[in-house]
Amino acid sequence: MSCKVIAVANQKGGVGKTTTAVNLSASLAVAEARVLLIDFDPQGNATSGLGFTADTIKSDIYDVLVNGADIKESILHTEIEGLDLTPARIELSAAEVELIQELSRETKLKRAIAEIKDNYDYILIDCPPSLGLLTVNALTAADSVLIPLQCEYYAMEGLGQLLNTINLIKENLNPSLVLEGILLTMYDARNNLSKEVMNQVRMHFPDKAFKTIVQRNVSLSEAPSYGKPVILYQAKSKGSECYIELAKEMLNKENKNKQDEA
Repeated sequence: MSCKVIAVANQKGGVGKTTTAVNLSASLAVAEARVLLIDFDPQGNATSGLGFTADTIKSDIYDVLVNGADIKESILHTEIEGLDLTPARIELSAAEVELIQELSRETKLKRAIAEIKDNYDYILIDCPPSLGLLTVNALTAADSVLIPLQCEYYAMEGLGQLLNTINLIKENLNPSLVLEGILLTMYDARNNLSKEVMNQVRMHFPDKAFKTIVQRNVSLSEAPSYGKPVILYQAKSKGSECYIELAKEMLNKENKNKQDEA
């Protein structure tokens, strides 16, 4: 299988973006895919969520982007076999300013990833909650975008802006970029608003809304503080089941696409 690069993006914070990047990566690895998660958010939550602290990291994605370090040197092996991480530290927040003068600055990540794509089935990029140069780099490097969307009142508002950015990237930098899907997160079955958002998304994006819905779940919220994906923290929890289902849904879709192409 050739490597698929997926940007996990939403310019709104608190939508379950890093939760999705970490737990989908872990679930794909458990399904025996070779996965690299690139923490591309200066907050470094995916890095700490997989049990790494800033003081234990020798090289990170900032070194790769700004200092020209070899991305291979930044790769860390996680507790889950088949899941690797390129970490991020707070220095990454300066990268947008430091890269502004550089030629071809939008393609820095794409060029870095090119060297290691053969080693992985999936590379997931956890984007920062903004539409700045880092997110542009991620979308330029990606084959597809996965958008986590929380089942709350303002959820749909930012979606139009993000889809607009994706279209601009397609027109100018990455013509083959596609929407992997919209993942509904923080779903609460007791809440009418959750159901309303779900229905709206499924009406507007019938082919692009994942069947899997990530429900509100205590284990999902607790797992990062233990530096573990939920599948290691509490494998039998609802949150763990949701991301295993999502990984299955994605893998099945890939297999179907391959059969259709054949």
